[in-house]
Amino acid sequence: MRQHGYVPNAVNELMREVAEGRLSRRDLLRRGAALGLSASLMGTMLDVQGAGAQGTPSPAGAQPVGYSIVVPKGLRTDLKGKQVTFVGSSEGPGVPFEEAALKKFMDATGIQVKRISGAESTTDRLRFYLQIFSSQASDIDACMIDVIWPGVMEPHAVDLADVLKAENADFFKRIVENNTSGGMLIGVPWYTDAGILYYRTDLLQKYGFSNPPTTWDELETQAKKIIAGEKASDPTFTGFVWQGAAYEGLTCDGLEWQYSNGGGTIVDQDAKVTVDNDQAIAAFDRAKGWVNTISPQGVTAYQEEDARGVWQGGKSAFMRNWPYAYSLGQAKDSLILNKFDVTGLPKGSGEGASSAACLGGWQLMVSKYSKSQDAAKELVKYLASPELQKAYAIERSLLPTISTVYNDADVIAANPYYKKLLPIFQGGAVARPSTACKDLYPDVSTAYFTALNQIITGQAGDTKSAVKDLASKIQDILQDL
Repeated sequence: MRQHGYVPNAVNELMREVAEGRLSRRDLLRRGAALGLSASLMGTMLDVQGAGAQGTPSPAGAQPVGYSIVVPKGLRTDLKGKQVTFVGSSEGPGVPFEEAALKKFMDATGIQVKRISGAESTTDRLRFYLQIFSSQASDIDACMIDVIWPGVMEPHAVDLADVLKAENADFFKRIVENNTSGGMLIGVPWYTDAGILYYRTDLLQKYGFSNPPTTWDELETQAKKIIAGEKASDPTFTGFVWQGAAYEGLTCDGLEWQYSNGGGTIVDQDAKVTVDNDQAIAAFDRAKGWVNTISPQGVTAYQEEDARGVWQGGKSAFMRNWPYAYSLGQAKDSLILNKFDVTGLPKGSGEGASSAACLGGWQLMVSKYSKSQDAAKELVKYLASPELQKAYAIERSLLPTISTVYNDADVIAANPYYKKLLPIFQGGAVARPSTACKDLYPDVSTAYFTALNQIITGQAGDTKSAVKDLASKIQDILQDL
């Protein structure tokens, strides 16, 4: 859980399955141990699981796996007998859905698909892919790749622009741009993620605020007033929790701060270092000022679950996190059940300021070493189709990458908060510079989140000098491009 960008997919999935009661105690303990989850976190998850076990099963849980899948029209039937090896999600309750989806695909097309579970650790998954692809082996035909891998996968991928065109669907532009490297579409957007703002509806009403904050100034004002009122009865109450530890999650938060203040991205599309500018520096100084005022001192060591623990314990007015935390906050034993909502992250006051949400998620890629590229492309077209994305949203609560799916009545009935997320993906989503930085992105991100952690903890001294040094370090890293 502590080693990758936003909450890693394996942990994200585990949290969702626990909240929805789709995981046995034995499987929870096994997978939690494999992920290295703390005893306290496992205890919380077991409590949530126990509460869910006593409740009424969800409508989706009462149906056979894959019940909502509708096979899209127009799939090729002239590739019958072709064989494809697909690396899908990690082992867990999500596997039966993938298997059900693949069976329907095989029945409809005659293409035979061998499914392999990918590693839970995204680091291990990437290492496995690169071992296969660097030898130009044809063992993998299609696979799912992380949103920050297109630049790394470019030398090994087939251009999927024709698949995207065949879908004739409104995929989110920012994700398509992120997935485009070297003039090729490396991966078709499959399901996504983005940073959002959680807020306590009951507390906003209690202290006279009619709407959630749309700017960082408004968030600070609201947080301070709520803290002043709540501390009388709860001295531990705080205003805003987020991810401040020195890891990939802080890269996501920091990018949102600087972009939302008109500070651009860390590195632009041409691999030019752009982080050293006044708006970015001001954004980092603002975040530094949150510590020990509207945010607790310990926030500089928080990751996603640390922030959620404070938030779901009813100890904070606002939280920046990923959508996975919504269903957990609405669990039957949650202290904030029906007391919160979500919206887009605020914007700053710098020139060009706009709301920003860092992108996460997974894409579908076809290997250029595949001996069945046409069949693999057909599988990708099927899995990323509006019909399959709808089914994934209904049965797995995975966020679609096609805007029209968010307006589907069945999807909204299964996930009411989805309607809040569409404007975020359409307008305020911002990608990390992984495509421009290619295989050097991990080094760039490490330099960035290390510098930001030093800034917000006060170790860096002058922010302007720290950002200048950061830009120099990133420039040195990118010399190897």
